[in-house]
Amino acid sequence: MSRPGAGQGSGGVSEDEIFDIEIRLLLEGIYLRYQHDFRNYAVASLRRRLRQALQHFGCERLSQLQDRLLREPEVFAQALSYFTVQVSEMFRDPEYFRTLRDEVLPVLSTYPSIKVWVAGCSSGEELWSLVILFAETGLLPRTVFYATDINPHALRQAEAGVYPLERLARFSANYLQAGGTGSLSDHYVAAYDAAVFGRSLGARVLFADHSLATDSVFSEVHLVSCRNVLIYFNRELQDRAIGLFREALVHKGFLGLGSRESLAFTAHADAFDAVWPQQRIYRKR
Repeated sequence: MSRPGAGQGSGGVSEDEIFDIEIRLLLEGIYLRYQHDFRNYAVASLRRRLRQALQHFGCERLSQLQDRLLREPEVFAQALSYFTVQVSEMFRDPEYFRTLRDEVLPVLSTYPSIKVWVAGCSSGEELWSLVILFAETGLLPRTVFYATDINPHALRQAEAGVYPLERLARFSANYLQAGGTGSLSDHYVAAYDAAVFGRSLGARVLFADHSLATDSVFSEVHLVSCRNVLIYFNRELQDRAIGLFREALVHKGFLGLGSRESLAFTAHADAFDAVWPQQRIYRKR
């Protein structure tokens, strides 16, 4: 099978250009069929991942994959991982979590109750990192976490909180760099070559399907952590998502983004102060 995107199509139109047209048709069809809106996702990232999907599903053309996705919901469920990026690790970018521990949580501790929204929680590594952070600072009993994602499979993984033991060395190193006060093993149960976090920590977490592209705000929160999600959106969708976070946050609430993300040049830049800019932590004005 020749690689999609190579060569020249008919009428002087390149295969890459045809592929981009097929992407637009596919995304429109998915929106009409399933109400999942990927139309404002960054095209460069979608190109790469959809070519991987073609190989996985044994399709030569994107139009063939579109036919299967629209007619076979079970295939669409399998393909969701190619539209959403599920790459994370616990306490990723440890300085972000250290800053939350040292600077943000002391402020949040002044509230009688706390709500945290982990938007785009993927398979849950960032979520459980935050829950551990709140547990070690004594705030967990009065905190509710909302963990949301558009991928049902990822949500199930996040809720289970099960990760291979082979990943725990990296997780533990990050945890200590983030200022962990004990051992990461204090927070999980080891079973069958895996570590399970959800059993002891999950009582304060609510999991829900939520799309930053189509859904609205569902609660008032004190902290939004949405890391390494906006980089896969175009500017229009970034503005929509940040607008949701702005609406959800209480006065002087906090927003945490990924290390390659920023509020600069967005429609909502003036609504936030970059209180710890190196860690991409902002505070609503």
